[in-house]
Amino acid sequence: MKAAKKTKGKVSALQSVKGMRDLIGDQVFVFQGFCEKAAEIALYYGFKPIETPILEKEDLFARGVGQDTDIVSKEMFTLKTKGGDRLVMRPEGTASVMRAYAENGMHSWPQPVMFYYSGPFFRHENPQRGRYRQFYQFGLEILGSPKSILDATIIKLTTTILEESGFNNYTLKINSIGDAECRGAYRRDLVNYYKKNLKGVCADCRERIKTNPLRLLDCKNPMCQEIKKDAPESIASLCGPCKAHFKEVLEYLDAMNIPYEIDSTVVRGLDYYNLSVFEWVADGLTLCGGGRYDPLIEMLGGRPAPACGFGIGVERVLELMRAQAVDLDTGGCDVYIVHQGEGVLEAAFQAAERLRDAGLDVILHGGGGGFKAQFKRADASGAFAAVVLGE
Repeated sequence: MKAAKKTKGKVSALQSVKGMRDLIGDQVFVFQGFCEKAAEIALYYGFKPIETPILEKEDLFARGVGQDTDIVSKEMFTLKTKGGDRLVMRPEGTASVMRAYAENGMHSWPQPVMFYYSGPFFRHENPQRGRYRQFYQFGLEILGSPKSILDATIIKLTTTILEESGFNNYTLKINSIGDAECRGAYRRDLVNYYKKNLKGVCADCRERIKTNPLRLLDCKNPMCQEIKKDAPESIASLCGPCKAHFKEVLEYLDAMNIPYEIDSTVVRGLDYYNLSVFEWVADGLTLCGGGRYDPLIEMLGGRPAPACGFGIGVERVLELMRAQAVDLDTGGCDVYIVHQGEGVLEAAFQAAERLRDAGLDVILHGGGGGFKAQFKRADASGAFAAVVLGE
């Protein structure tokens, strides 16, 4: 079958939208298998499922994520309804969960409230390795408690999800950016340092100095890396309570034998983060990240509720697992029925139904071909066994 032709300046109607893609067959099984494994582990830890709408009010992310972040200023898919409402296709999950927490009166529930979720999210950014404009995340949120043990619990659970999925070759990086007061002092030190080195940074970083200084440490532009190495470290500016919180988190990780690196460049550049922030990195790419975001619900106009959480980029994790030759669950079936000769198809159909009634997943060969060709199909199906019917 010939590919649809591209016409100059136009995109064929038979092509998917840039940054979007189809998931077909085994790809769907792999996605489902990873998210089901993660959900199984989350349930074991006492988390409950939550599903939030794909469409949310634009203001939810402008106030929560931050007006000056790349997500809000450049990357959101927005639309205006006939009634004049400004909506967005959700670019991340945390703000939506906090909105649901406030809207549904979860302050009155026993605290903390713990949720897991998975699904598609949307950002209009340049497609890159393991990241699309429609991308999938699995996330965890713990709402209603400031305890440092919950930060460590999120990290432990994420580590368990990765390892139970067969992925072990990664590095956990952790940092603390403190609270609003000590972070203000750190931000001033960071801005002063970068102003002295303006000639050595990219154009985006020159803009970040004015709008969102912590994002300076997120920059991946090669020309900024040398300057970033000698930048002030946030943990040097922490106040007493913030130091104590970070020390407790690290002590819990040590007690659970979870290896980590303290990395001052991990800042999670969204406006709602405070205290501990962390990322899992492999092959130079961030697999997943999270931290504590105690101020978020107040930023959205709700009652105070300290919280922490994380999100896994499913595509990126699966791509790196393939690169590391990790065996991925592609579903498959239990039995493939091979048949040959006239008058056999009806018997093969009846055999398939009897096996399905017994609880087995069965594929009945539906095309032509001799035994050799059919057995090749049976092998490709991943079936545990073949049932052969012939004259």
